[in-house]
Amino acid sequence: MTYCIKPGCLTPENLDSAHFCQTCGERLRLKERYRPLRPLGSGGFGRTFLAVDEDIPSQPHCVIKQLYLENFDPDTFPKAKELFQQEAIRLNELGKHPQIPTLLAHFEENQQFYLIQDFIPGLTLSEELNQQGHYNEEQIWELLRELLPLIRYIHSHRVLHRDIKPANIIRRQDDRKLVLIDFGVAKLLTDTALLQTGTIIGSPEYMAPEQLKGKAFWASDLYSVGVTCLYLLTQVSPFDLYDTFNETWVWRDFLPPGTQISDRLLKILDQLTHSRLKQRYQSADQVITDLTPATSPPVGTHFINLRQPKTRKTKQNNLTSEVGIDYRQLKQLLATHKWQKADEETWIILGQACGKFPGYYLKLDDIQELPCEDLHTLDQLWVKYSKNHFGLTVQRRIYQEVEADYPRLCDRVGWSIHNPRVPDRAYRFNLKAPVGHLPSRRWVGGYYDWWRHAEVMADKLEQCGL
Repeated sequence: MTYCIKPGCLTPENLDSAHFCQTCGERLRLKERYRPLRPLGSGGFGRTFLAVDEDIPSQPHCVIKQLYLENFDPDTFPKAKELFQQEAIRLNELGKHPQIPTLLAHFEENQQFYLIQDFIPGLTLSEELNQQGHYNEEQIWELLRELLPLIRYIHSHRVLHRDIKPANIIRRQDDRKLVLIDFGVAKLLTDTALLQTGTIIGSPEYMAPEQLKGKAFWASDLYSVGVTCLYLLTQVSPFDLYDTFNETWVWRDFLPPGTQISDRLLKILDQLTHSRLKQRYQSADQVITDLTPATSPPVGTHFINLRQPKTRKTKQNNLTSEVGIDYRQLKQLLATHKWQKADEETWIILGQACGKFPGYYLKLDDIQELPCEDLHTLDQLWVKYSKNHFGLTVQRRIYQEVEADYPRLCDRVGWSIHNPRVPDRAYRFNLKAPVGHLPSRRWVGGYYDWWRHAEVMADKLEQCGL
């Protein structure tokens, strides 16, 4: 089926082969390239559609996001177009994160604005909940540990999501990672004169009190994260979990029989969903700090204050760091041969070592700034627990053996030559993998020189005397 996305079309379904809508006569393909298949959702001022990109031989799926403003004032169209361009730039920057859909195109057609983004195969948390039932405490911990660094990332780019809810979080099919979707251009317009003051963007069930009044802050997104957790724990609408007469949450009364929630998680959820803005967490960093216990931090939740100079020097069980990184989690993962988790933790540590957010792709100058002491600790852990099978120095030795020939290095260690940002399935997370296969190069960034990471890392290790 080909779907007509002209607002107001009464019978939008058309044959696959149709080029014009049989009802309204509208041209069906956007830019003569993107063919809408069916609607995915709508809300606020946006509509989304599943589509295929017919310009590419494989005709991959993509998502069309249409900014839909009914009764739009033509006099404000130039300003709307300018803001749309600004928001597209923001979305393009956000889409560089592996857990946010990539922006493929943006354009204006027939005085409607469109964004084309990656289609993410997988189930939303709403769909997952319907299939598997309510979450337990450990699943909530895992959700918070993965989602909050992502919230921190978008906030660091001065972007509020404004509509965090289970339906806007997808568990990606191929790697089970959480992907945050539905960054709509209308969210930018709410702060301008183009929309009436107090216009509400978001889903009321999950919205903070101040957002219901037309004002949103960083803490408003965190409130939505907390309410999402309450819904996943109870499988009950948030409207029913809040006693409006007494102005208090009663979600504990709706927990399934036998469900136990620790005092520590209760405290975090209560502070996330506090009705008073000042009593709530004010940043994702604050929540991440509370997620990390004093001993044995959970996987992927290491955090250092990125604004402080790198002057701390710590030592835990001979695991030294120039910048205050705790290596005990990596040690535990490697000691138990959890190679994939250890590889993910390594990326986080490399980012921390140069003062970057989790998920940041290191460039050549970042590699050159890595502290020698941390490289030594990181490498010795991999070498020790893999019995010299994996490690940074193992990879450097192979690089030297192939006379700095990058394709030959890839052949020896079992990497693809092109496209460094390959999915987990391209790696082998066991000791049957080629020598030097891990740690992977998932952390490699750069546009035209990403293949030089092996050369620069080899030079850095030599400078450090490793």
